[in-house]
Amino acid sequence: MRALARLTVGVGALALAACSTANEDARPRSAAAASSDAPYASTYTRYPGRPTALVGATVYDGKGGRIDNGTVLFRDGEIVGIGDAALSTDGYDRVDGTGKFVTPGVIDIHSHLGDYPTPSVDAHEDGNEATDPTTPEVWAEHSVWPQDPGFSRALANGGVTALQILPGSANLMGGRSVTLKNVPSRTVQGMKFPGAPYGLKMACGENPKRVYGGKGRMPSTRMGNFAVNRQTWLDARKYADGDRSERDLGKETLAGVLDGEILIQNHCYRADEMALVLDMAKEFGYKVAAFHHAVEAYKIGDLLRENGVCSAIWADWYGFKMESYDGILENAALLQKAGACVVIHSDDANGIQRLNQEAAKAQAAGQRMGMNIPDAEVVSWFTLNAAKAMGIGDVTGSLEPGKMADVVLWNGDPLSVYSRPEKVWVDGALLFDALDPKRRPVSDFELGQPGEGDVK
Repeated sequence: MRALARLTVGVGALALAACSTANEDARPRSAAAASSDAPYASTYTRYPGRPTALVGATVYDGKGGRIDNGTVLFRDGEIVGIGDAALSTDGYDRVDGTGKFVTPGVIDIHSHLGDYPTPSVDAHEDGNEATDPTTPEVWAEHSVWPQDPGFSRALANGGVTALQILPGSANLMGGRSVTLKNVPSRTVQGMKFPGAPYGLKMACGENPKRVYGGKGRMPSTRMGNFAVNRQTWLDARKYADGDRSERDLGKETLAGVLDGEILIQNHCYRADEMALVLDMAKEFGYKVAAFHHAVEAYKIGDLLRENGVCSAIWADWYGFKMESYDGILENAALLQKAGACVVIHSDDANGIQRLNQEAAKAQAAGQRMGMNIPDAEVVSWFTLNAAKAMGIGDVTGSLEPGKMADVVLWNGDPLSVYSRPEKVWVDGALLFDALDPKRRPVSDFELGQPGEGDVK
């Protein structure tokens, strides 16, 4: 049975790959931003789709707008139009969305799928190069296993169309992240989001000082963390200001940050450390795109707003180690009130399947505190805000003409625990359909969760 499943998926993937090769002229427009001679360049080509009109649904556009009885049109991989029932649908396949909801594709800014895939066994733990406090030379994509069943689960159960894969947080500098389109592929290059910038994963606090202090070496304290970071940045600045003729993989990554081409994605829990990191960023001339986990971000919402830094957070995970004890359920709502950027992230193979529900929990906590955040704004927490913090907000994350047709049709209110994706399009290609057994993705190593593939 397992062999048959592998054969079926393999043949299907090859057939789709052949179709997509014939449509290479219809790649997402951001593909031009990717250098053709870059090492490990993206080979992503969208799967073929049909001109589609979603009609009659409640539409959340991802940037704070809501349209009742709305219409969304897409063809050739792009959003063509969004409006009310008066929008012409001539030449499009009509999908009746009456009583249903439409959002942009869900985006997870913090995932370890592929680097910590299921089955969760030691042999699959490839996300932390915990051999030195700074390892900017490693790239997360070189550990990604494209057949991780987590990818298809995230698509089918969570409507996830794009995600950032990060190294783990054992190190002060863990290495480069990679942004992926959530599509079936035999290679990680075939999943790489065209034109997306790399990120550099950094980590504050307990993790690096515990890992390396436990080995009897620096850093073993928070001041040690900053000392190692600062010296590493000093060395990187010297390299960046030189002729760069002698290649150094780690310093190339750090120089990319200093050049503004690689985004800092910083694991950090405590407000005081986030403030110190912002000072360090000013000292060495780089910018933090987002603080991840950030359970105390609510304490410095104004500072985060002024520095243009997003907070990628959970709805209610806190208290599992000392630096996370001052987390509160109202974190997201207080950040929103302060005018700061809020992103709901997962950091978990199960959590990625319900980012919409996590956002709803955070919204409800704010409501209990007297802060009523409209549903349309909450949707941006797991769509456009995530895209912006990943450097891809110009091409995805919202339903706007010219952007990628990454779209989810939900069978009910996406902020309800009773709702699930009914259909998911990636670049206009229908890759999941809950009503069609032939469009329920299943990996070669599917473990048989109910509702997936042909498992009964």
